[in-house]
Amino acid sequence: MKANGGVSRISISLPEPLLGQLDDMVEARGYESRSAALAEMISHQLVAHKRELGNEVMAGTITLLYDHSTPRLQKVLADLQHEHVEEVISSLHIHLMHNRTMEVILVQGPATKLQVIADRMITNRGVISGKLELTTTLIPQVHQPAERRA
Repeated sequence: MKANGGVSRISISLPEPLLGQLDDMVEARGYESRSAALAEMISHQLVAHKRELGNEVMAGTITLLYDHSTPRLQKVLADLQHEHVEEVISSLHIHLMHNRTMEVILVQGPATKLQVIADRMITNRGVISGKLELTTTLIPQVHQPAERRA
């Protein structure tokens, strides 16, 4: 590991208008520096690239906003989570006003499979909005089934 914490210095060239827009964004969002902003943007692009590759194991969340008065919707969503118990790590839901529920489902698995799970949830009648967010950083496995330990 390098003495500076594993950080490498690079140099990039940008057209003046693009640099001006970058500086405006750095200030508006409160980044510490241009480097911090660029590192976040590069990270997002790397996640998108790995997601496109398909079988890369990733962790993330499926965030849903739905009308909990829609008949059978909560059962359908719960059944989907049970059907994908290997990928669904945990879920949290909160009841909002006007028959709305927000649910955040923590998932880990191959990116394409997580997208399929998210799509199956998001496309149900009564789901108002939904989104899958992924990261390449994984959740460590806490326990292994007894049959795998030997």
